[in-house]
Amino acid sequence: MRWLWGALFFAATAWAGAAQVADVTPGRAIDWPKDSGAHPAYRIEWWYVTGWLETPDHQPLGFQVTFFRSGTTHEAKGGEDVSAFDPSQLIIAHVALADPAYGRLVHDQNIARQGFGLAYAKVGQTDLRLDTWHMTRAPDGTYTVVADATGLALHITLTPTQPLMLQGEQGYSRKGPLAGQASYYYSEPQLKVHGSVRRPSATGAASESVAVTGHAWLDHEWSNSLMTAGTAGWDWFGANLDDGAALTAFRVRDSGGHVIWAHATLRDRDGHTTQFGPAEVEFIPERQWRSPRTDSVYPVAFQVRMGAMRWHVSPLIDDQELDARESTFMVYWEGAVTLTGDGASAGRRGRGYLELTGYTRNATLQAW
Repeated sequence: MRWLWGALFFAATAWAGAAQVADVTPGRAIDWPKDSGAHPAYRIEWWYVTGWLETPDHQPLGFQVTFFRSGTTHEAKGGEDVSAFDPSQLIIAHVALADPAYGRLVHDQNIARQGFGLAYAKVGQTDLRLDTWHMTRAPDGTYTVVADATGLALHITLTPTQPLMLQGEQGYSRKGPLAGQASYYYSEPQLKVHGSVRRPSATGAASESVAVTGHAWLDHEWSNSLMTAGTAGWDWFGANLDDGAALTAFRVRDSGGHVIWAHATLRDRDGHTTQFGPAEVEFIPERQWRSPRTDSVYPVAFQVRMGAMRWHVSPLIDDQELDARESTFMVYWEGAVTLTGDGASAGRRGRGYLELTGYTRNATLQAW
């Protein structure tokens, strides 16, 4: 999730008949850049890019591009039996744009089984495709992202400015009280962005293309483990701070709103990392928004406590609900937010993305 547990929407709760899969265990070092590619031995995986853009007239835009790879309950065949129609891997993608001038989130989604060179997630280097949408990593570390979608389009380049940010214990990220409830997870914060965006016109005219610059955040995560029993949803955010630091925090909730697990990571601009355990992280809702389409109520503004630090998290616009029922069976809130520090973090500011799931219905894990 970015920490998008999003792939867990559709990950198999039981892999009856599927091939043996690898375990997620502590102590496995991230192998860079090989680990930027796909890991088909694991059930679920995602590459998640979010960020803030600025148009030539200094108007802000939020964006999200996500590619998911999901193993299914079908066992992959090898050797001469392999088929281009093999359904053992699914590729799913989401793209979204938050534009204050338009007033709400614009988004699209796509899904296909891997094959025919039209949908794939390649091993060894980031190289993802779903029809005309694609994301590739060059040897110098820059990413090219293209998503020509219904009502919007992104053609952007992401350039790293900092080393990898390893989440959890050197890339082994706990998601619950049991050691097996974990993933391998790294981030690339403070990515510089340039390119173009096609967005809907606020007047209802044909969509228009504008040049953009900005900063982004990339998450890459892969796992076999599912959430602990009783999980209803989660709240997560990641942010690029104005002073060059990077910050993530999340909590996992049960159906009664009680916290099952929580964690946060702060890396300063010099590379020093501080981890915050479950007892040190608290999400305190400050304001709610009700969706006019689904009647879901989301806590779109939070105060987040991390030890002695306090962060006020506020949305760019309230209506950033993403209806992904055609691909991942989920409706969730995913949007651009600003951060303002308080307490030990007073005076610090940042921009990031907030994800809220489980407010429409429980995050039921589906089998394919």
